[in-house]
Order: sequence, then structure tokens, then C-alpha cells
Amino acid sequence: MSRAKTMRERVPDDIVEDILGRLPVKSLIRFRCVSKSCNSIITGTTFINNHLKLNLSQCESLISTNSRSGYLLYTTKDKNSSPSSKQLCTVVCNNDRTLTQVSRFEIPSFFDKYMIVGFCSGLFCLASRDKELCHIIYLWNPSIRMFKKLVATRFNGKHNETATIGFAYDSLNNDFKILRIVCNAMFNESEAEAEIYTFSSDSWRKVEISMESLRGCAVTEPKLGTIYCVLGPFTFYNGALHASAFTVGYSFILSFDISDESFHEIMMPRNHFNPLTTNFTKLAVYKGLPAKFGFAHDFGNVGNGRVLCHVWVMEEYGVPESWTRKFVIPMKWVRWEHFFGCTNNGELLIKNATGLVSIDPESQNQNILAIEDANWVAFSANSMESLVLLDGDRETEREEEEEKNSNVCSMDDLGGGGALGSGGGLGSSSSGLGSSGDGHSRATS
Repeated sequence: MSRAKTMRERVPDDIVEDILGRLPVKSLIRFRCVSKSCNSIITGTTFINNHLKLNLSQCESLISTNSRSGYLLYTTKDKNSSPSSKQLCTVVCNNDRTLTQVSRFEIPSFFDKYMIVGFCSGLFCLASRDKELCHIIYLWNPSIRMFKKLVATRFNGKHNETATIGFAYDSLNNDFKILRIVCNAMFNESEAEAEIYTFSSDSWRKVEISMESLRGCAVTEPKLGTIYCVLGPFTFYNGALHASAFTVGYSFILSFDISDESFHEIMMPRNHFNPLTTNFTKLAVYKGLPAKFGFAHDFGNVGNGRVLCHVWVMEEYGVPESWTRKFVIPMKWVRWEHFFGCTNNGELLIKNATGLVSIDPESQNQNILAIEDANWVAFSANSMESLVLLDGDRETEREEEEEKNSNVCSMDDLGGGGALGSGGGLGSSSSGLGSSGDGHSRATS
């Protein structure tokens, strides 16, 4: 009897699983080749779930010890490859205000025209704005180079339809969920429709956007009417996805509790933003509180291409009276897609003429980040990899590339749905990014 066999007989299966469960994803993928029994354990649903829970617990411990100031995730072009080649990168924000690269993954070419609409627990959700393709959604796990294609409902009778998508992990039910709301912004009487995908059931089902105020309840004011537009990206906060919603005459925040799958409305102060001067508004999380950022013309500096960023913070969640305008920040011109939310310490992440910067709303100091050509950016309090998608119905990146090259599968014009400032991402509570003495953050690899 070989020594290896003797050792294997001495170690109970539960001990083997416990040891394997504490290893990083990269090691586990290699260990799948050790034996059939190892492969069977690592690709098992129970092991994958346990590995995910342990990693989430460890991430929470890192946040509580404040050993790091969070992570920046971004996509950028690969300068050493073809012009269309892109990469997904992660850097850690060290407490000494430097940036250190943690990971860099090549984005598969068949995702060329897709954009990330959410991420959590090592899983990324990608979708399209194209009205002919907005029902196609992908879940992608770059750590194991696998993805899953989801086909949502094609809602009939929606002309010029748009889909807003939120992605989050339901920790109470140990499930990943995707919320998809389809609207017709050109026709105000066309009611928004919603459906939800649950990873555990691998299926979609319609959900009613049912709130008494939307139905015109006599005891509820204001009577909001019919939602005709929901504007993403979604922001994940307090166990719920949040996005700006519009009816005829009203704008408010639509929230969706990811666990009990119920909708709620959060009203904003009346006329909090002047529609005649405001270029755009976006939701984000500011120092652990929901906030709305409005970028308006700075008429005092019209010729200098400046805007004023109005920051409204809800100091008590769900209480409209607690909305407070905290700051008005003058800054260079900002486009809608170039405001990426906030770090944990409340610095705004913005791409302007200078490049990618973080701005402290209190001191209004601008910190230039040493990240070039980023076209999507998100902040997360923690960064983790997982084995999700390793079991069940999924495809590898190589298989999809082969299908694309052989014309078996054609993916055309897929556009972006924006990002959820970590809308749909992991919660944040650690201290955030600061600036170095020379005004630049330094990245090391």
C-alpha cells in the first residue's frame, strides 16, 4: 500500500474539505487535476457555497480591522495587445495612499461591446443597451474564466424600450439575484415592467412594481401615478437596490429589497434640483449613507467649462425629511458616464480632462489617480474571488471564442448599462482613498 494512499485513508473527507475550503481560487483550480475525488469536491455545489461564505466572512474581518482602505476596479485597454483588447484590473488602496495592483484579467473579445452593470462576490454582470439585445445578460467569473448566458423576457409592445439592471447577492437566502426593469421612456403612459432572476432557480419571473402610492392610495401622498422611466445604474445599500424613477410630475428613488423582493419609494425634497440648470443626477453611497449628486451649470464660470456638484445626503434611511444638502463643489466639466460614485471616506471618483481623480468634498482637494484610460471604474470595500459558476450549466471563455470564430454564435453590438457604483456590488464601510503629498496616488505592481 502506497504512502499516499495511507495518508488519504487517514484524513477524513470533512477535514479535506475544510483544508481545501481555505485555499485561494487559483490553487483550487490547479488542484482539480490532482485526482477525481479532489475535482468532485471542488466542483460540488456545497463546497462552492461554503467557500463563498468563508471568503465573505474573511472580507468582513478585513474591513473591521481597517487593514486596507478598499479597492478600485476598472476596465482599460491592453496596450500590449490588439486595439480592441481590454482588461479588468483591481488595485488595493493602501493606508499609505499608494495603489498596488491585485489582479488583471483579460476581458474576452465577445464582451467587446458589453458593459459591467454590477458585481459582487467575484461575479460580474454584463448587459446591453441595444433594444434588440437588451434581453441578453451575462454572468462572468474572471477568476475561473467561466460565464453563464441568461435570456430574459422580450416584452411585447415596448417601442424604444430600455432596460435597467441591478445585480446583488442576497446574504439571507444565499442567492445571487438580478433585477431587470423595462421602460418605454418615449411614451409616458406605458408602465414599467419588472422581472427578477434568481441564481438558485436559474429562472426569471415577473414581479409587480406594487407600491400603494403608485396606485393612488387615498391615504398616501403624493399620488405618484405610473412609472415610465427608471434610470440606472442601481446602487446597492442597506440590503436593497436603488435607482432614480420618474412619473409624470415626480421623481423619486425606487428601492427593491433583495431578500423579500418588495418595492418601496423614497421621496426627495421637492425641487431639490433645478431642472433648467441641472445636467444630470446620480445616486451613490456617501460615507455609508444614501446620497444624490446633481451636476449643474456654474453660471459664474460659463466660459471656463465648470459645473457645480450639489451633494444631498439622507442622514436617516427612509426618512425624506432627513435629506440634507451637504456640499456644493465647483469642478471641471463632468459627463454622466464619468461619475463613478464615492470611496468609503466620501471622496468622489470622477474622470475629467485631467484624467481619473478623487475629490474630497470637504476640502475640495483633487487627487490625480495613477490609472490611465479607465472607461469603467468602481470602488469596493473588499475584493474577493469565488468558485461560483464552476458547477452546473456554464461555458468557458475558450468555448465561446471557438464558437464565435466558427460562426456558430454571433454577438453583435452590445452596449453598456452603466455601473452600480457598486450598485449591485459589495457593501462598504472601511476608510477610503486619500491623496499623496504630491497630489498623485502611486501604483505599484
